[in-house]
Amino acid sequence: MEPSWKHGNLITLIPDSERFIPELLEAIDKAEESVWFEQYLIESGRVTRRFFDAMERAAQRGVAVHVVLDSFGAVSLGQRDRERLSSAGVALRHYNPFMMRRLRRNLNRNHRKLLLVDRRVAYTGGYCLTDDYLGDWFDVVVRAEGPVVEDWITLFADLWESSRTRGDKAGVDRERPAASAFAREWEMPARLVHNEGPSDMSIRHSLHRHITMAKQRLWMYTPYFLPSRQLRKLIGDIARRGVDVRLLVAGKGHDHPSVRYAGQRHFGELLDAGIHIYEYQPRFTHAKFCIVDDWVTVGSCNFDHWSLHWNLEANVEVEHPGFAAELTELFESHMGDSKPVRLAEWSQRSSAQRYRERFAALISTWLAGLR
Repeated sequence: MEPSWKHGNLITLIPDSERFIPELLEAIDKAEESVWFEQYLIESGRVTRRFFDAMERAAQRGVAVHVVLDSFGAVSLGQRDRERLSSAGVALRHYNPFMMRRLRRNLNRNHRKLLLVDRRVAYTGGYCLTDDYLGDWFDVVVRAEGPVVEDWITLFADLWESSRTRGDKAGVDRERPAASAFAREWEMPARLVHNEGPSDMSIRHSLHRHITMAKQRLWMYTPYFLPSRQLRKLIGDIARRGVDVRLLVAGKGHDHPSVRYAGQRHFGELLDAGIHIYEYQPRFTHAKFCIVDDWVTVGSCNFDHWSLHWNLEANVEVEHPGFAAELTELFESHMGDSKPVRLAEWSQRSSAQRYRERFAALISTWLAGLR
């Protein structure tokens, strides 16, 4: 079923970990009733210790703390940290534990990132709990307040109670807060869209539909650009009819070089269609968002075939010129710190670079074919 738009929301952009990590921790410390947390990549270290400290404090003062981790993404979380949460009274479940007898199903991962406090304020974005965020990686988080938060309540509770997660059997209170909790003078229309693997690809369908409707611009910001043939055709078609199409991707310090090479395999085709491509240079960027005119989608979803087909993902969509202007300013700022990819120069790249692209693209295509 098509996700519904909710009116009367406030969506706030919080760029860079030096801003969003303190706010997320403060939100946990101020929780009065519940903290619901969902994360893909989490590793033992300083950042995770700070979050676990806050969760432990919350549990000790009687707040119901529920945590869902992806079993693959949490492989580097030490047993001592897991036991610490349980000992503190935090309810912990893992999504889709690895099983040899169902190898194909192991490809489905929970890539969502969510902090939901008192079922009134939700945070989402691309952030992970790793020490890479101590100045090395750039990312963005958005804070959502208003009726759209109700959809996050349902999303988390459904996953917690499903057979896809294993662990603590404590239940969650999925009751919505009173309507008065959201009775503010906010005006942003927003909706939550989510992918549930191959069975439900709402983010993909919404993205493709908005791309086809673009009138002035399509600006896409993503660290991992592995576009499907359909997505390449869509953005190429609108670029040829005069829409300003820009692609900003991770350059320097990429955490998965093979993914970068596989995406670069398509640069020539995209540049030839009139698409402007920029590789961000100051540090690795893990942020993901897309602007189509005044419509924005931002959250956990990378615009690649893995996120758009296999993973559990969650994005918030916003239709508001003011919020679009904020992300536009961020995009333009990072574009100024990026290396533009020029068609003439790209066509002269080395044979070694072309080989890396072909090999990485071959592996990527094989993995995509497993679906």
